[in-house]
Amino acid sequence: MPAAPRRTGTYDARSGSVTTDDGVRLHYLEAGSGPDMLLVPGWSQTAAQWRHQIDHFARTHHVVAVDHRGHGDSDRPDHGYRIARLANDLHQLVHGLDLDETVLVAHSMGCSVTWSYWDLFGGDRLARLVLFDEPPVLIRQPYWPDGLADRVGALYDLARIAEVVTGLRAPGADAESLSAEFLDGMWSPAAPEEDRRWVLARNLLLPREYAGRLLLDNVVQDWRDILPRITVPTLVLGGADSLIPTAAARFTASAVPGAALRILEGRASHFAFWENPDAFNREVRAFLDVPAAADGPAASA
Repeated sequence: MPAAPRRTGTYDARSGSVTTDDGVRLHYLEAGSGPDMLLVPGWSQTAAQWRHQIDHFARTHHVVAVDHRGHGDSDRPDHGYRIARLANDLHQLVHGLDLDETVLVAHSMGCSVTWSYWDLFGGDRLARLVLFDEPPVLIRQPYWPDGLADRVGALYDLARIAEVVTGLRAPGADAESLSAEFLDGMWSPAAPEEDRRWVLARNLLLPREYAGRLLLDNVVQDWRDILPRITVPTLVLGGADSLIPTAAARFTASAVPGAALRILEGRASHFAFWENPDAFNREVRAFLDVPAAADGPAASA
């Protein structure tokens, strides 16, 4: 595996694990002390990719970043690669570590896991949500009225996803090259090759068969009915340069009661939390600094 890009931070994260009710060891990184913050990565992503947020927020928070089952340094069972199971895993991790009044920060598919968590467990032990760069629906539905797909940010058709899933799961397919191509669109053009190689290697820790199963389960979900039921202060972030249309963030923020909306600029790709961590962390920090009672809708930046 390529060496991790050089780190300039101060806080060294500690590794730990909890075991789920079906015997799967979930790995996590943690650092700092204070109010709890939980970082939830996206599809095929890992806890280690949150390093810039761990370093920044460990100054004021007890920060935990999780590896989903099959991902990163967690166990790789042959089952459970669906959003509802990952949400159940997350709930067990929250209780296993006795996290409370938690700030949950989610990226990409991590938002889907968060919405599933809310569907299954409500706001149990959650105080605030930060949702970055995931549409509440990913697949354009043929029966939708004109314009709806664009308003919610649904950017794929089923044929494209079927092609990707088949490439990931088919025997003899070049799943590594397909994964690299799929990830390449998530970076800004200025992203260093060193970073791209390292993130690809982290992604490939999830076996491609399992990655295909999970991707398929994720894209067929529709979370629009969950959004109005969220009752904690929420910040929705989008990236001006992301492959995910900013319409997705705008739609989500409009559907979550009282949600704040910010659109990041400047290397604001799907991986903006890595490529431009100062901007990402600044927006999250500003959101955390607003007293909960004063949280309300905010215009996009």
